[in-house]
Amino acid sequence: MDVLNLAVAAAPSFIASSVEFVEALTIVLAVGTTRGWRGSLAGTALAALTLAVIVTVLGVALVTYVDRHVLQLVVGVLLLLFGLRWLRKAILRYAGVVALHDEELIYRREVAELRAQGLRKKDWDWVGTVIAYKAVLLEGLEVAFIVIAFGAAGVAAMNAAIWGAIAAGVLVTGIGVALKHPLTRVPENTMKFGVGAMLT
Repeated sequence: MDVLNLAVAAAPSFIASSVEFVEALTIVLAVGTTRGWRGSLAGTALAALTLAVIVTVLGVALVTYVDRHVLQLVVGVLLLLFGLRWLRKAILRYAGVVALHDEELIYRREVAELRAQGLRKKDWDWVGTVIAYKAVLLEGLEVAFIVIAFGAAGVAAMNAAIWGAIAAGVLVTGIGVALKHPLTRVPENTMKFGVGAMLT
């Protein structure tokens, strides 16, 4: 697969994963700026390690013990449900029924909640660690599902989906580290609408 075909195949995974990475980044930044970076980064690292174990164990188990046709059926149904959920949310947001996803508002709310809890500087910040861990783990599981869903067509599709997710993670993390602020100008609703349409 040449670079252009890989980029085209990786685009849906890249777009969908970007949305999840932006959401995780918002929480990690809120924890880091209010409670300190040690707990925030420790929670992020622990979540990444947990995700690696989950993906490795489940990936091997799925490939080894589940019939390929059953797996394709299950992934197809989940893909359809996932796509319909994103499409529904995007349409409701465009219609004004549901508020647009506002990373700045989420960031400010998290910062206020974390500051209200207080922090003893000499102790390890378990609250910050757990909050960062939970955010990265949940969003990471969604990224893993996105990769599996877009990669279900075969080895080339799986490789493209993996590279798309990796590129999204590197880009979002790099921009977030450089700005030290949530990525508020990412058109999440448009991206979710597009991915939802692709999935359904």
